[in-house]
Amino acid sequence: MPCYDIAVLPGDGIGTEVTREAERAIIAASTQFQFNVSLEHYPIGGAALDQLDTPFPDRTRDACLAADAVFLGALGGPKWDHEIGHRRCEFALLALRKVLGGFANLRPVIVPESLIESSPLRAERVSGTDLLIVRELTGGIYFGSPRTDSDDQGINTMIYCRSEIERIARLAFSLAQKRKGKLTSVDKANVLEVSQLWRRVVTEIQRSEFPDVELEHLYVDNAAIQLILRPTQFDVILTSNLFGDILSDLAGTLPGSLGILPSATMGGKVGLFEPIHGSAPDIMGKGLANPAGALLSVVMLLDSLGETEASECIQSAIMNTLDAGIRTRDLGGTASTTEFGDTVLHHAFGMTPALV
Repeated sequence: MPCYDIAVLPGDGIGTEVTREAERAIIAASTQFQFNVSLEHYPIGGAALDQLDTPFPDRTRDACLAADAVFLGALGGPKWDHEIGHRRCEFALLALRKVLGGFANLRPVIVPESLIESSPLRAERVSGTDLLIVRELTGGIYFGSPRTDSDDQGINTMIYCRSEIERIARLAFSLAQKRKGKLTSVDKANVLEVSQLWRRVVTEIQRSEFPDVELEHLYVDNAAIQLILRPTQFDVILTSNLFGDILSDLAGTLPGSLGILPSATMGGKVGLFEPIHGSAPDIMGKGLANPAGALLSVVMLLDSLGETEASECIQSAIMNTLDAGIRTRDLGGTASTTEFGDTVLHHAFGMTPALV
């Protein structure tokens, strides 16, 4: 029987609440599908600052590196916004990603039929949306040198080397092969030399290694427009760090709530899985947090470990819960965080609230 060590970083605000629902789902799945799991908690972000005077303690780093997967709830909040440099909560997230070595952020965006009325777009536009954004995470303008900030000038450098583009392209193409077989590469090759290299390398990889995947190129401004005009045309979207940051947040509005969106950071030593919403300290402890994004992150986590049956079971249960009209406040419903989680576990494993 396989055994998985999962480092759990509940973090701050509602991170602790949605993480609780994620853990319940993992434990229930391990019982149903016969694998062992060890879930150990470690502090990060504001909680770590309060406890250990650093947002990313060494023991948290070491535990994440030794784990089979890392689950993160959320981090940060106004309480710690005055911190600077390495004491900022955001530093902890960047440091975690760096130490794990993940170079690809995967952001699936699905609009279930039951949530079409929650979308800011008309039903006929958003119905059937099921796309995956693959964002390069360790290169580009966020990390390029030189970079300066003076009274008279600010400089940032967008830079990619061939090997960075090749590895993210191969991952995106392999994911497209498992989906609908279409990849849209987004760049700004009409004005940026770095995007011209990006486009050449992506095209070369497709022709030599993935001829069965349909490839199209879009400029980033057009891609943003098309995401709103006709999101159903997309399958897998591949793009650089900056463009992916913007497009993934834009696509995140399509279902009508950030609370139902998961993400995964892959390609390094250990996979990192987290819902994309923030710590929302204003609703902390009120039972209002939507755990769907955390539960869908569990779906991605279990799939990465090879527990595909368990992954598909939980995903179906989440969709069935939404179809049954069980929704949290952000989606116009009345269910509490725990009530939503209870219903998912009932659909997935036949568990009643008294048992979960």
